[in-house]
Amino acid sequence: MNESLTHIFLDAFLINNFVLCVFLGMCSFLGLSGKFSTAWRMGVSVMFVITVSSVLSYGTNLLLVRFHAEYLRLIVYIVIIAATVQLTEMFIRKTSPALFRELGVYLPLITTNCAVLAVPLFQTFRKYNLIQSTVFAIAASSGYCVALILLSLVRERTDLGDIPLLARGTALTLVLASILSLAFMGFAGMGNGG
Repeated sequence: MNESLTHIFLDAFLINNFVLCVFLGMCSFLGLSGKFSTAWRMGVSVMFVITVSSVLSYGTNLLLVRFHAEYLRLIVYIVIIAATVQLTEMFIRKTSPALFRELGVYLPLITTNCAVLAVPLFQTFRKYNLIQSTVFAIAASSGYCVALILLSLVRERTDLGDIPLLARGTALTLVLASILSLAFMGFAGMGNGG
């Protein structure tokens, strides 16, 4: 596929943002966006896992194609993601036990985050080379991180306001996420020009 790296980046980061436009990874997006510090750290963790697993999945896919074992692709991708998440979890537990407790169940659930699995599947389907796959992974994971941070900042700001009791909590979070999604849908026209 002869897409420019700029187009791949803008497409995954803005135009087809995995969380706000494609609606993948919503569980951690809604669950961990209450505080900026948690959202930022979770976003960076997901960025690391997506980027590393994407590069490893690219190399693994070459081996699977070479040995005509493409039917194992999904299982192998899940194993790669699980191993990357396990290494990330061990690193966070060792370096920041407080963050490890704060992320709670969401850290091991990165393994089952559909956005994390979608990146290797999309890059394989689109037949990206290694550089394109890496740019795609960085852009998609950065888009996830930005969406998570934006929602956390807005949620922290609304906590300071006088919000009616009926609208607090999940209802307000879903409305805020919908407004962010609408804002990102405005970038959809950018992809039609080239």
